[in-house]
Parts: sequence; C-alpha cells; structure tokens
Amino acid sequence: MPLLIAVLACIAAIVAYAIVRRRVERRIAARLPVGAGGIIRGAEPIELGDDATTAGVLLLHGFGDSPYTMVHVASELHARGYAVHAPLLPGHGRSLREFRASDAEQWIDAGRTALASMRERYERVGIAGLSMGGAIAAILASEQRDVSALVLLAPYLIPHRTVHAAARVAPLLQVVIPCLFGQNPYSIHDPAARAQNISYEASTMRLIAELVRVAERGTAALPAITAPTLYLQSREDNRVTIRAAERCFAMLGAREKRLDWLSGSGHVITVDFGWERVVALTGEWMEAHLKATITAPLEDG
Repeated sequence: MPLLIAVLACIAAIVAYAIVRRRVERRIAARLPVGAGGIIRGAEPIELGDDATTAGVLLLHGFGDSPYTMVHVASELHARGYAVHAPLLPGHGRSLREFRASDAEQWIDAGRTALASMRERYERVGIAGLSMGGAIAAILASEQRDVSALVLLAPYLIPHRTVHAAARVAPLLQVVIPCLFGQNPYSIHDPAARAQNISYEASTMRLIAELVRVAERGTAALPAITAPTLYLQSREDNRVTIRAAERCFAMLGAREKRLDWLSGSGHVITVDFGWERVVALTGEWMEAHLKATITAPLEDG
C-alpha cells in the first residue's frame, strides 16, 4: 500500500509538472510571438557592418534576454565607426521549450564562435557583455589574450547565496517547482523600458543551476584577464551587490581597469534609467583602445 501511494504521488507530480509547463509555455508564446526563423520578434541578432574599419565589437546579452538589451550600445558603437555583432545565444529569443533545453556550455561556446568570427574579420576586437553575457565575456577575454578592450556591464559573477543553494539542489527542487515565473520590477526601474524588454520572465531550476555555472567560471577567469577593462555597475542593482562587484573588480588581472558606479537603474543598465551614460562610457572606452586601427579616409590632393 505505501508503495502504491508513492507511485500515485509520483504520477500526480509528473502530471502537475506537465500542466504547469504547458500553461507557462502558452502564456509566453502569446506575449512573445515568434517570427521568421523561429525567433521572437525583436530578439534577432544585431549585425552592423562597416567596410571602412579594421575594428569590431562583440556584444553579449544576459540570461533569458536577447540582443534587444544591447541595441543602444550597438547603435552608439556603430555610429563611432565600429563593426558590431550581438549574437542571439542558444535557446534564447525562441520558444520557452528551446530555452529550457539549452545549457551553460552552449551559451559559452556560442560566444567563442562569435568571437572567433570577429577575430578573423578584424585586426582588433573588443567585447562588451551584460549580466551573464559579462561572465561569458570574462571567460572569452581570459582565453584570448589579444582582445583589445573589455567592458563588463553589471556582470553576473557572484550570485546571491540563496541562488547558489538552489542551484545545488536543483534536481530535487525541479520536481516541486517546475517553473519560476514572473518579472522582477527591480531589474529595470523604468516602466516603459521594462514593458518593451524582450524577456521570458520565466526559468527552471535547472537553468538557474546552468546560470550559476557560467557565473562561477566567469569569476574564476577574472585574474587571467589582461585586456583593458571597464566595469560598470549600478548601486541599486537587485542581482549584484556592491560588495560582490567590488570583490570581482579587485580580482581583475588587467593592469588597466576602471570601475564606474551608476545610480537610479536596476540590473539591466543598458536599457534602464541612465542608459545614455552607459552607452557613452562604453563607446569612449572602445574608442580609446580600438580607434587607432580604424581606417582613416584618404585626403584629397
């Protein structure tokens, strides 16, 4: 009898999990319709070429987000004369089912592939990464010492201890918490920007564990980074504490590094209040380290 009860309980849990998962998938599909190529409209990769430059910048978005969060940065860098590529990481910007099936290795490998492509096309390459994209950027910069400039935008490197704890027991929690759902209003303080952002606003315990793996690898990579590094962080970040940011900045191995603090914005600093300053600082940092390789126009005469 106890065995029968246990079996029935397991079946009930599996059925409940499937029901919740389907409901969440339908809700997200209705809010974020998929367009051409199975990509959510507005979440497409950003590719801004420039035949007159020998310098390019790779932009990496965060967990559960899309290149849309990098659109202001991309526009600024392209206006300054750089080629820009912001890839859509595996699983992201597509159906929740595809997001749920992706993992840390796929996200990091996609960054590696994108960087390799940029290095083949341009003499000098810079990288800027937001949140999880910042952790991936740190990993890439530690592996490729010829990266000319690095900008870490609120990099997600030291998760809160509760996130770490949840990641350790993710397989068990997944059974009782099939899906985490809901937008955190503190990630983007600007309500207009929050409404426009293309984000699942949903995850699973397994994906949280994968996110923590990326963060841990990003943190471990910091001492090996030699590229000139700009670190931008909001004091009101709801995901990264001031103490964690200061600790990570101190770990950076780059001889040339700078930490600039922002105020009034949440975690997604590239689209939140004050994004103009984020964009300007990023552009100035790249220009200081990449400008020398931009092809100057021929003078008449």
